[in-house]
Amino acid sequence: MRLLRIEGVSKSEEGRTQVQHVNLIVPAFKKIGLMGETGSGKSTLMKLMAGLVQPSSGNIYLDNKRIQGPDEVLLPGHDAIAYLSQHFELRNNYRVHELLEMANKMEDEEAQRIYSICKIDHLLQRKVNQVSGGERQRIALAKLLVGKPRILLLDEPFTNLDLFSNRIINGVIKQVSKEMEITCVLVSHDPAEILSWADELVVMQQGKMVYQGSPTQAYYHPPTEYLAGLLGEYNHILPKHTLTRKCWNIPDTAASFFIRPEQVEIGCDPSIGIPGTVVGASFLGMTHGIMVRTAELDMMVYASSAPQIHETVYVGPKKLRPA
Repeated sequence: MRLLRIEGVSKSEEGRTQVQHVNLIVPAFKKIGLMGETGSGKSTLMKLMAGLVQPSSGNIYLDNKRIQGPDEVLLPGHDAIAYLSQHFELRNNYRVHELLEMANKMEDEEAQRIYSICKIDHLLQRKVNQVSGGERQRIALAKLLVGKPRILLLDEPFTNLDLFSNRIINGVIKQVSKEMEITCVLVSHDPAEILSWADELVVMQQGKMVYQGSPTQAYYHPPTEYLAGLLGEYNHILPKHTLTRKCWNIPDTAASFFIRPEQVEIGCDPSIGIPGTVVGASFLGMTHGIMVRTAELDMMVYASSAPQIHETVYVGPKKLRPA
């Protein structure tokens, strides 16, 4: 079911185009990941969806009813659309439960469930200026959720948080989207967050929407180098890399092909594929990143252990191992 519909929306300000003729359908109860380089128009598009920015052209509809922008209403925004950015504000001269009660449209039991999911039930009696940055963000999220929105827009909610707080809010958002009947759109620069969460991926570049589709397809078969780079390390195989293309059985019709480092096998057995020399290695925690120089290109490979620099190795397509 189509919940939010964006038709030909553009936004220009001071002669600069921020969003250019975007058409997008957001289905009900789906999790949409929105990605793009800095300045690609992601945040502007989110604010347009929320009714916080006036489109220069085009329209946005919720349940086939046009969302009015701030030039048309006294108070910007839409009651059914909750928007949380990294720049949220909470009033310091209130206790947490007082802030939440002002926004609450739920029965007590429902609201308490939200507080539990957001991991703030132990903070309700504290004053807002007595909680940490990560706790403040979870309070802001709970404040939006108890308003019973139909769409939750999360604009880089993990930015400016330490790793511990980041993990907590990441888990909270995953639980919220799983347990509540709510449609979510999440902006993040972190591929691991987006790829593990989203049902669908939308990608912006220079104000234009350049991809909409499966996160898995985007990761393993990106149509452009821009998309490949947004989602992680990659090896770009060009038409001139004939030996590599033959080893990977890349069809002649594919002008460019992208291979992720974890899709590459590395070892001392010549039957693996193409010979090369190890020119770099770095420890990445759960794996090692190894740069192998072949006759055609330098290839990044992920492996459980690192060979010696200058060691001769062989690289080829990673094969599935029998169980």
